[in-house]
Amino acid sequence: MKNAFNTLDLAVFLFYLIGVSAYGFYVYKRKQKAQMDTKDYFLAEGSLTWWAIGASMIASNISAEQFIGMSGNGFQVGIAVAAYEWVAAIVLIIVAVFFMPIYLKQKIYTMPQFLEQRYNAALSLIMSIFWLFLYVLVNLTSILYLGALAISNLIGGGESFHLIMVALAVFALIITLGGMKVVGYTDVIQVTVLIIGGLATTYLALTLVSEKFGLGHDALAGFNAMMHDAGDHFHMVFEKPTATTPQVDINKYLMVPGIAMYAAGQWIVNLNYWGCNQYITQRALGADLKTARTGILFAGFLKLLMPVIVMLPGIAAYVLHKNGSLQPEMSSTGAFNADNAYSAILTFLPNGLKGLSLAALTAAIVASLAGKANSISTIFTLDIYKRYLHPESDEKKLVWVGRLTVFAAMFLAILLTWKDLLGIGGEGGFTYIQKYTGFISPGIVAVFILGLFWKRTTAQAGIAGILSGFVLSVFFNNYAPAIFGHETWFYTAFPNGRGGYEIPFLICMGLSFAFTFVLMVGMSLAGPVVNPRSIHVDARMFKVSPPTMSMIVVTLLMITALYVKFW
Repeated sequence: MKNAFNTLDLAVFLFYLIGVSAYGFYVYKRKQKAQMDTKDYFLAEGSLTWWAIGASMIASNISAEQFIGMSGNGFQVGIAVAAYEWVAAIVLIIVAVFFMPIYLKQKIYTMPQFLEQRYNAALSLIMSIFWLFLYVLVNLTSILYLGALAISNLIGGGESFHLIMVALAVFALIITLGGMKVVGYTDVIQVTVLIIGGLATTYLALTLVSEKFGLGHDALAGFNAMMHDAGDHFHMVFEKPTATTPQVDINKYLMVPGIAMYAAGQWIVNLNYWGCNQYITQRALGADLKTARTGILFAGFLKLLMPVIVMLPGIAAYVLHKNGSLQPEMSSTGAFNADNAYSAILTFLPNGLKGLSLAALTAAIVASLAGKANSISTIFTLDIYKRYLHPESDEKKLVWVGRLTVFAAMFLAILLTWKDLLGIGGEGGFTYIQKYTGFISPGIVAVFILGLFWKRTTAQAGIAGILSGFVLSVFFNNYAPAIFGHETWFYTAFPNGRGGYEIPFLICMGLSFAFTFVLMVGMSLAGPVVNPRSIHVDARMFKVSPPTMSMIVVTLLMITALYVKFW
């Protein structure tokens, strides 16, 4: 039975709101210095503990596009979309063991700083601009749009969409202005609320399914009923479509293209996000290696849990909708929309828990907004303002420029999101972010991998790799089937249901990466055997302690078990 948002829910939500704000203020005052410098503001001066680093990474990662977008994908394709989370756990091991020792050795604040050290200032500037556009035009806007949409649906006030969007932005601004210390430590509360509220929602979703099938109020029975009623939603790998495959199954393959996406696409999207992304790596850049590694591996453990929180409710909504329930809820925005799946489930939460779930959703949104805004501020202030506009600026001025940048970025995101000028709602939230981030991911991953681990890589090859990776991604995503046809020796395009053909975007990423990688290697072979800017890598840098190895082994065993179960 649907429950209206009432006073108890409001009290629970306000308790969360006041608690996070008070704790953030406490952290700010307790760790406040007479003069805050850039390392303190942007990197928390290395004061984040391993559990704060791991929690902050997950709190910043899990946002509206996960709760809303991934639940929507769960509604459409099922558990296969969990590959983004489980492959991420493996990639976090790679980042902790192999990437982080090199980053910390280079003593960098930002990813553009690494590119300048390893390649040159031109590549650093190109990527600074790329990342700023991506973070503002894709990430901030989608988080605001999907977050406001979900909360508006939950409290039953569609007319309050814009007010909610502004309120989310203001709350995130308050946290961000305190610097990375406040962001990092408040994220611990945020991720705790996120997990508790998310698990409560999943439990409710499973019990709704069990009650629908006359099995009583039993979450485990509901899960088993879901597996029986929607068996096609519990396979990690889809078969390649044929000429007789229905369009609905082709659409699933276009989103998560079976075993082919594990050849490159899934690794590229995750390596870019977790290993080459200021938004994520910033949490660990100020720590020592042991703390950074433990925090990153802790984040990997939490990633294994995330599909239970953000994907299972979507499958539950699919089963309920398929059997006649949630009809108006799935069309609450005027037309059927798979991205309504999560908020449709939330409307059935009992009072009190609905307030907790609203707090969890808000925590995810605000943490991601704050983390993204802090990264935008860091890159603009240190890699553009200080480097090119006002090199003589002192620490105090740079901190204030960072704060003003946060305001400017959030204001621009609100303007772009006000009437969904970027078409986020039409793409599907999670797919929108993955697709448009994917335009630059292949080039970034090629540049970082070759820059980190091959001494011969040249600056000219790096610039060519970034530009060609972007151009090739656009080409394969938008033009290749029309020029070369939908069936070639190196790709297959499938009907997209709109009168054309489309290569799955994860396959596009793999193709773009392969061509970019070969181009960079070929160009670098024309240069010196050891590039003067290459990084000296000692195998001892990658040695891990027994406790760290134990965390790695447990993570890999859990992922193996999940794939064996749901292959």
